[in-house]
Amino acid sequence: MLLYNKKYLSVSRRSISLILSFFLFFFGFCGNIIDAQATDLEEMQEEAQIRKALPIQSNEIDNWPVGPKVSSQAAILMDVNTGVILYSKNIHERLYPASTTKIMTCLLAMEEGNLDDMVEFSHDAVFSVPTDGSKMGMDAGESITLEECLYGIMVASANEAANAAGEYISGSIENFVALMNERAEQMGCKDTHFMNTNGLHDPQHYTSAYDLALISSYFFKNEMLCKISNTDRYHFEATPTQPDDFYKKNKHKLVNGEIPYDGILGGKTGYTDDSRQTLVTCAEQNGMRLVCVVFKEESPDQFTDTVELFDYGFHNFQVLNISENEEKYNIEATGFLQIGNDVFGSSKPILSIDTDSYVIIPNTVSFQDLYSEIDYSQSDENRVAGIEYSYNGMYVGDAYLNLVTDNATSYEFDTNMTATDISVEKTEEKTDSSQDTIFINIKKVLIIVLVLAAVIITIFMVRALIVNGRTARRRENRVKRKQRRRSRIRSNFDDFDF
Repeated sequence: MLLYNKKYLSVSRRSISLILSFFLFFFGFCGNIIDAQATDLEEMQEEAQIRKALPIQSNEIDNWPVGPKVSSQAAILMDVNTGVILYSKNIHERLYPASTTKIMTCLLAMEEGNLDDMVEFSHDAVFSVPTDGSKMGMDAGESITLEECLYGIMVASANEAANAAGEYISGSIENFVALMNERAEQMGCKDTHFMNTNGLHDPQHYTSAYDLALISSYFFKNEMLCKISNTDRYHFEATPTQPDDFYKKNKHKLVNGEIPYDGILGGKTGYTDDSRQTLVTCAEQNGMRLVCVVFKEESPDQFTDTVELFDYGFHNFQVLNISENEEKYNIEATGFLQIGNDVFGSSKPILSIDTDSYVIIPNTVSFQDLYSEIDYSQSDENRVAGIEYSYNGMYVGDAYLNLVTDNATSYEFDTNMTATDISVEKTEEKTDSSQDTIFINIKKVLIIVLVLAAVIITIFMVRALIVNGRTARRRENRVKRKQRRRSRIRSNFDDFDF
């Protein structure tokens, strides 16, 4: 019995030793991981501080509101409708967009496709993406509607759904990527090149904060796309072509409500090891629909910095309607050429500034502080000129000088005139082969006619007086000559005595 116990104890000691060795190795391994993570975290914090110290270009504009210092490599705050830039930091630097690429993918799918069409998932669409990437769980051969596909892309950030949408639109992923690059060029993007539909890392897949804000402006002008990207949780129901019933939650914290903010219209997250955290968000307040893009940040700074930038934009800038404030360009300079139903004084000017255009300027600036430049090279037949406004070299909005058309039927006069260029300095007339209807302001015409008649009558009266004066002098001279002649005759007869 004693021997058995010694043997048992000997075995137990070896087991305990092995267990202790395992735990020492395990905790040492975990400790190394923790130390490595701590080192990485420290390095990331140092890099964030370096990025935070980078210059902010919009802060260099005289009398422009000073924007916040954010820890992103690049950031922009842009008005969706006008393209006015309120905040800019390295906005033209080429960086990796990660899954924010899917904004362009969804925009093209919406522009080129039909939401009710079925999108089939090919083998390439499903298996060409990494297994650890974002997915919605589709299998090759399954199909869903394009609308569901867009929800999968924006809510679940599904890489295979982005591929399937590209194949549905263009027939292949490669053709769709070519379309993405073509569309970006049409929009005016200068620092963008796409290599895939979903933003998976590729050294040649890049864009800039400005270009992505430009693309996002088109995206957030579409109300359906706003609705899709502003969905916090979406239910994918089972169908004959897709057998699973499941939910997907949006990871965008300003969309899913984890960070509440008024006026959010949607957005898209993005992350790869090379891009770090990227974020696009759109919000609307005070008549401004702003899109915010931040590139290369560490979580959760991409969300908190976005909130800070939105606060900066909505609290420091104002919207002013151009037609209600413009006084420099005198539209009444059209003279008596007017258009409208009432020819006795209530007619409208033939030219007018469009009533929907506005400028976005700092709260401390007035409309009269702006510099404006007029451009007559307009391609639209109803647009006579364009007016661009800036403040200290910063573009703040524009408007069009339009030709007013009215289909009234009274007092019609046919004319070939289609547009009249009006500026402070000169008036030019442009003609076209088409015929428009204009009206004459009778009051102004009568006044002009009366003035001309008075001038003509005055000229005739002066001329008559001059002519009559000359005639009277000639008659008087003839009478005097006759009188002198008679006097000489009488004097000659006075020498004779009859």
